Amino acid sequence: MAEEHTELEERIIIKDQHTKEIDLVNRDPKHINEDVVKVDFEDVIAEPVGTYSFDGVWKTSYTTFTVSKYWCYRLLSAILGVPLAVIWGFLFALISFCHIWAVVPCIKSYLIEIQCISRIYSLCIHTFCDPLFEALSKICSNVRVALRKE
Repeated sequence: MAEEHTELEERIIIKDQHTKEIDLVNRDPKHINEDVVKVDFEDVIAEPVGTYSFDGVWKTSYTTFTVSKYWCYRLLSAILGVPLAVIWGFLFALISFCHIWAVVPCIKSYLIEIQCISRIYSLCIHTFCDPLFEALSKICSNVRVALRKE
């Protein structure tokens, strides 16, 4: 009975990973586009003091910019959003597949193969270099340096 209950919990957890609820209000919860795409009218068009256009032109330009940016984005996302989501999903699935089935096994294989060489290298270092450096340290241990100002 306990095994069936645990198995049911595992199925629920696996299902929740693929059907999790999305937040329709906060669509950038990790703030990945915080500074990139926040472009307002004031960031693009600005009139310095002394070179003002007519107030009506300025207001109309502001409204035209804001509304056209809003609707162009919505139209482009409606037309290209789903196909690009498929492409990005495929690309990240391909990257995950390559990482899981090619990169990590190659790295593990390399580490296993290099372990033999590292043992031989370590043995050579300890055999030849350790006595040499110990002898040099004993020679240099009696060296004293004195600084005098004259």
